[in-house]
Amino acid sequence: MSLCYAVSRRSVEIMPESIVRVALIGYGLAGSVFHAPLIAATDGLSLDAIVTSNQERAAQAQDLYKGVKILGSVDDIWSQSQRYDLVVIASPNSVHEEQARAALNCGLAVVVDKPMAPSAVACKSLMELSRSKGKLLSVFQNRRWDNDFITLRSVIDQGTLGKIVRFESRYERYRSQPRAGSWRESVSREEGGGLLYDLGSHLIDQACTLFGMPTNVYAELGRKRRGAQADDDVFVALTFPADINAHLWMSLVACIQGARFRVLGLDGAFEKFGLDPQEEMLRNGKTPKSEGWGIEPDSSWATLATAQGGIERIESRPGSYEAYYRQIYQALNGQAEVPVDPADAYRTTCIIEAAIASCNEQRPVAIGAASI
Repeated sequence: MSLCYAVSRRSVEIMPESIVRVALIGYGLAGSVFHAPLIAATDGLSLDAIVTSNQERAAQAQDLYKGVKILGSVDDIWSQSQRYDLVVIASPNSVHEEQARAALNCGLAVVVDKPMAPSAVACKSLMELSRSKGKLLSVFQNRRWDNDFITLRSVIDQGTLGKIVRFESRYERYRSQPRAGSWRESVSREEGGGLLYDLGSHLIDQACTLFGMPTNVYAELGRKRRGAQADDDVFVALTFPADINAHLWMSLVACIQGARFRVLGLDGAFEKFGLDPQEEMLRNGKTPKSEGWGIEPDSSWATLATAQGGIERIESRPGSYEAYYRQIYQALNGQAEVPVDPADAYRTTCIIEAAIASCNEQRPVAIGAASI
């Protein structure tokens, strides 16, 4: 199957340029920290409803977003679907497919938090349904708009590093005990639990955005902490055409974190420590309209080395999570393509499934466009 999904301006029903009424499903970490504030900060989008059955979260949402309707069940959206234009799904991974399917069948455009679904078969089915309904479907991959990734992509595009030979990428954290009540740390891989589906979805997507489809996957998935029910320490190696090797780490047992990015080329190297500041800013109540949004201090800038012996610190480009929802609005009005093609999410899920097979079989697994 071709990976080109391309829900174009011609294949999706174009809305008149007006306010897009948004219903957000889920108000946990993804819903409250990322989606709600970004939607509310985007011109043309109106956060009209939030679905949560948690009374404490409902009160917090009502306090922050005056006039938003708090719904106790997704059924309240389906029964009044004419009230909304776009559904954003920020619920547990295990129900992504079910809720996205219901929204599309109600004639609503859909944004799904990554991963689109826990299986490639489910992703493909949602893509086909989106086409048949002529409704927008996109996946929230906000880390494409991290300041470090934007900066690195610019350096690579400029040819500063020459031919890339090795790409290293890490999301490492430290949490000595599994988090009680967290579905991410308690549900099975089949339900989309564990770090491979969580942080791994970001790291794989970033690597493929840069280098395309890998040819081989090797993975190690572990549960290292006492009482861990889901993978908490993961390594994935991807081999790309042109002899590019990507090594991806995601861990909850790293007391000392390695470089966020370390990229080696024949003409230079790029190294960056620390995380993009936008998540922390959102947690602290800032929004894309806040002063200094997405900007980090020069002490956090990346180091660039060249074959000629020069070493310099390069200024980080500002992060811009808001660009995702701005482009969603434009796509709904026929002014742009979707910011993240669901075919990319399908590709990522295929790679995740190959990584699981690699771990189970303790060997590299071949993969490629022809195999998916």
